[in-house]
Amino acid sequence: MLYSLRLILCLSLLAPVSLAQDDPQHAVPEKLGKVSFTISCSPAIQDEFNRGVALLHSFEYAAANGAFLSVAARDPQCAMAHWGIAMTYFHQLWDPPVPPATNSIPEKEVALAEQLGASTERERGLIHALALIFQNAGSAPYAERVSQYTRAMRDVASRNPGDVETQVFYALALLASASPSDKTHANQKLAVELLQPLYGVYPQHPGIAHYLIHACDNAEMAKTGLPAARAYSQIAPSAPHALHMPSHIFTRLGLWQDSIHSNLASMQSARQLNATGEELHAMDYLVYAYLQLGRDEEAGQIVAQLKQVLNLDLTQFTASYAYTAMPIRYFVERGDWSSAAEVVPPENAPPQVIAVAVWARGMGSARTGRPDAAREEIGKLGEIEQQLQKAGVDYWATQVRIQIREVEAWNAQGMHHSREAADLMREAADEEDALEKLPVTPGPMVPAREQLGSLLLEQNQPSLALKEFQTALSNAPGRRGATLGAEQAGKLANSAGGG
Repeated sequence: MLYSLRLILCLSLLAPVSLAQDDPQHAVPEKLGKVSFTISCSPAIQDEFNRGVALLHSFEYAAANGAFLSVAARDPQCAMAHWGIAMTYFHQLWDPPVPPATNSIPEKEVALAEQLGASTERERGLIHALALIFQNAGSAPYAERVSQYTRAMRDVASRNPGDVETQVFYALALLASASPSDKTHANQKLAVELLQPLYGVYPQHPGIAHYLIHACDNAEMAKTGLPAARAYSQIAPSAPHALHMPSHIFTRLGLWQDSIHSNLASMQSARQLNATGEELHAMDYLVYAYLQLGRDEEAGQIVAQLKQVLNLDLTQFTASYAYTAMPIRYFVERGDWSSAAEVVPPENAPPQVIAVAVWARGMGSARTGRPDAAREEIGKLGEIEQQLQKAGVDYWATQVRIQIREVEAWNAQGMHHSREAADLMREAADEEDALEKLPVTPGPMVPAREQLGSLLLEQNQPSLALKEFQTALSNAPGRRGATLGAEQAGKLANSAGGG
């Protein structure tokens, strides 16, 4: 069974993956960590199955798909081969996790796995759990299906407490079903409880290190994830995503030079493998890190490389987000509001990506004294918010609502409505602080809490501004804008005797 090059290219933009299959001369080097997932199929295919699982654990979905297809071809009665194929279409921590255009393929693969039957209760449990993701995809909301999947994976893990892979995949399921509005990080902490003891015993397992990083990708737990972040790129250096992933923790802790090193390596590896989505993702994190160190020229050089990107499908969220966000970061972090106002929204991109460009135009207009133009962009953002709400994409609808408040706040400030501006920005900051960011981005273009500090500085309220900058730095350590803002606010507050 062979899939077309077109399908593989589509997969490359649905999530960061290695596209070694695009060129037969570029085989994936075999340093992917150590995985031992014993299955009841032909012993001759065990090594290739383990390789497929290792690739899965590093989100190298296309390469993993090829590995599981090879297993299925060599052992046509192996039900778990079709479980593996279906798993390559379940991008649990990306957006969307199950691309609608491909849903029929994994649904058929799971059905075939069930038809072939598995010899062990563990394998039957894994197949049954995965079936819950793809069944009724057209009618049941994804949140409901992933919740069912997580419960089923919990049952499989509890019945197989000594099996490493079921514990690791259950931990991943916990992360997949974690609510971005849960600031207690309940699922993330459960995942860490599962993974930390395993990490001590299996330090070369790619999934354990990878999912520890994802579990700790929040302000509360970031320091806990640092050892795994230091190790993961050494465990699976053949996977571009493994080279990039440590920068999630480095970004959370303000370790900008470490993030730069991580993403330069990932970008180079992804480029060699023609993994466009992964390359753009690394570039976005790289631009962010350069800007935090004030290395604007190097950030600009990365942004300039976007002109060289070929065959980019902007309908795919991960790639289009990074492609759109990078130049906007470059403008707004440097206060180049005139350029921000001229950003052209990408055609055919998902609405939440278009919203980032519209936000930039609105912010640029508001900050350059063009209130009517800003109001026009606010109206466009309102239409996008309604579109997302109707589609049931609540997380991104909330993000757009935050963007609306930010533009409204700066527009009010430009018209000397100081109280209204501060109230609007505080609403935006409070709502943003109540949500976790998704892994697709290193962070907001400019955190609303940091913007509130800047706005209060403009209103000559340095003591209040300092408090907001300090909170912003607690949420996102080392951000250049908040650091400089806090220094300025502190000096002004002291010179004014407390503001």
